[in-house]
Amino acid sequence: MDETRLQALHDEVLDWRYKSIPAEAHGKTIAEWIATRPIDLETPSVILWDDALRRNVKAMADWCTSRGLALAPHGKATMAPQLWRRQLDAGAVGITVANTFQAGVAHHFGVERIIIANQVTDPLSIARIGTWAAAGTRLAVFVDSLEAADHFDYEVGTPIDVYVELGAPGGRAGARGLAAALDVAAAVRTAPNLRLAGVAGYEGAVAAGTDAAALAAVDAYLADLAKLFAALDFDVDRPVVTAGGSAYFDRVSAILGPLAAEAEVVLRSGSYLVHDHGFYARMTPRARGGDGPELVPALQAEVRVLSRPEPGLAILDGGRRDLPFDQDLPIPLGMEGAVCSQISDQHLFLTGARESLAVWETVELGLSHPCTSFDKWRLLPVVDEETGWVVDAVRTFF
Repeated sequence: MDETRLQALHDEVLDWRYKSIPAEAHGKTIAEWIATRPIDLETPSVILWDDALRRNVKAMADWCTSRGLALAPHGKATMAPQLWRRQLDAGAVGITVANTFQAGVAHHFGVERIIIANQVTDPLSIARIGTWAAAGTRLAVFVDSLEAADHFDYEVGTPIDVYVELGAPGGRAGARGLAAALDVAAAVRTAPNLRLAGVAGYEGAVAAGTDAAALAAVDAYLADLAKLFAALDFDVDRPVVTAGGSAYFDRVSAILGPLAAEAEVVLRSGSYLVHDHGFYARMTPRARGGDGPELVPALQAEVRVLSRPEPGLAILDGGRRDLPFDQDLPIPLGMEGAVCSQISDQHLFLTGARESLAVWETVELGLSHPCTSFDKWRLLPVVDEETGWVVDAVRTFF
């Protein structure tokens, strides 16, 4: 990655634009503020635990290496180039993104290999991709229809790698069925500016649970993806087979891992980096007794009690603008019997709160679903667990 651009992030001057950063830091660069070993943040705040990040990065890298898998983590989970750097330094082969804007962030910060795990049909976006590819960035995009293949070939202007995406009924994108995917592959192979470089899928589109039926559906889908790979002739010496969200990557390893002798099997899991206290705490392979690395939550919020208007109820100063709520509401930590029961734009309802919890006291919260945690914060302090000092600050780009 581009060291100069990464280091320049620490030269940004802190001011009123950054939530949770105290006024005493305003006017300092991020580097200058960190050098003061700060501890206090305004509430609501969301922080990253430094040691937990390191543990998760290493655990996933070691797990992939031991199983012969490559990892191109999905950058949309954090949109934080400083965190992408940690993943790449640990052996990730590239960064996955979901659209051209995200690819632009990765390109700006010097990511050398980018997988756009989505269809791209906008002509201006395709032109940008072509410019990057012509300048030497290694790029690949998904294609799932004859129309998309023809349109991309016409607009791109330079040869580019394409992975044919296999979908599933009711899923988002992806060719519906092997026959349709084979037709798309044939169209890619005849297109002058496209190289058939692999096949792709997303097993999370076929299941949402951890029971035997859900896992069987995932396995069946991945088996079809393996059949698609076996049926194709590719335009590159070592084609790619890519799948793997952050919930079923053990099944990807089991079903697609055996293809590693003839293909680069690339996982796109991204949320492992920070894990969580909710959705992924339930869904990751290790949590359900599957084959996976041990991950720990690296993301936490701190909020403050605004009001105690009724017995057993505390109103906290974090809301939808600050905290994720799409998978689960935040989880109070160290408060047995208390739950977050409702959330509004700037308020969080804590029910079952102990009567001694007073106005002005702080409450620590575990969070669920990293992808909708990071997008609410421009800057996330990274905190050392032992000292409580802020040791870094991560910029996000949404």
